[in-house]
Formats: sequence, structure tokens, C-alpha cells
Amino acid sequence: MNQEPGSLIQLYLEEIDIVDAVEVHEFVIASAATAIANAKGRNWVPVIVKQVGAEAYEAIANGFIVAAAEEAGLHKVWCLVVDGEDATHTSVRALTQAHIYKINLATASRDQIKVALDYLINRTNNPLKGVKLLTATERIAAAPRQYWKESLMDLTALKCGITKGAKLNILKEVFYTVPEALPDRITDAALLTGLTVTELKKMAKEQAIEGYSKMKKADLVKALSQT
Repeated sequence: MNQEPGSLIQLYLEEIDIVDAVEVHEFVIASAATAIANAKGRNWVPVIVKQVGAEAYEAIANGFIVAAAEEAGLHKVWCLVVDGEDATHTSVRALTQAHIYKINLATASRDQIKVALDYLINRTNNPLKGVKLLTATERIAAAPRQYWKESLMDLTALKCGITKGAKLNILKEVFYTVPEALPDRITDAALLTGLTVTELKKMAKEQAIEGYSKMKKADLVKALSQT
């Protein structure tokens, strides 16, 4: 029997497939199991599921409740059925904090950058300790982000306390970028500085700059920015 999206139903635990691993500490599961038991065996927060067969469902969010119900000795749990649309799943996972929407750093506004950085800096697990919110926000917002590589390594050249490793990796939890193609001729020194020596020499060759092959990076940037 097909269930209508929005239906609140009870399902046997064996009817629910947990697709994503339940990354919750066993202490949290035990605490939730105790809460369910104290509520007379009712999980007042439903498991969010989509139907994949006549009597088969996949947990989209709140999957840890299935583990807690099993720990509490239940055979059934209350579930909310949603449709199979990708947009629905993304929305549900965001609303249950199982998923965070990432921001395209190439097009993000200053306020979006500030709020995202503030979220990361004020987390309990904080690899960004020492990073000054306003300084990092202003330097990122002013940078030519539309040309940054997908690795976001260009961030480390801003000298705002964000270095490669743990600090850069945690930024990838909320930021991504889809870089635009570089223009044929660049004169912006800040953008040129973010390029590699190989890239700069290629551009210098194309622009017929004399002696480019022996130039250091600073000289290449100066020569290209003046053409």
C-alpha cells in the first residue's frame, strides 16, 4: 500500500532501512532510549522516511531514533512519510540539522560569508581559533573569489589566519566554489598574486613580455599588471 506524503504512520523497525550510518555516540542513543521508555514507548519526534516498496522505507532523517527505539525494546516507531523528490530530502535534512547547505564562495555576499564564518568560529570544536571574524570576512569578500580553484587553497594567501590543513578543511564544510575561467589578460595584481609561477609565465609568454622566463613571481606580477 502506497502512503501519501505527509502521512504519520507506525512502522515496524525491520521495515525501515537506515541508508546513512548513524554517527551518534552510544550514550546519546541510550539517553534517547530512556526518554522513549519514560514517554510510555512513544517517539514523539518521528523518523522521516520515504517509501521504496510495498512495505519498505528508507530513513531520510532522524534515523538515530530507530536505534534508540531498538535499544528501548520497541518493535514499532512513528514515522512521517515524505515524497521521493531530491529537493524534499535536502530540505528535510537541513531542517533536522543532518545536512548544512553550502555557500558558493564565488558568488556569496559579504553578509553570507560573515555569518558562515561566525558559525564555524563559535563551534565547540573550533580549529579556527585565533581567526578574527571581521578581518577574515573583509579579506575574503574583497578577493577575486570568482576565479578561485575548487580546493579553496587561494584562501590561505589572504593572511587572515586561515591556513591549509584543519582550518581550511573546516571551511569546506560550509563553502564551495565553481570557478569562472580566467580572462585572457589580467592586470589586477591581487588576482595575479594568487596564480602560480607556471601560470604567470604562460601569460607572460602569450603577452610577449621580454625576459619572463628568468623572472621571479613578484617581477611577473609587476610586469603583467603594467601591460
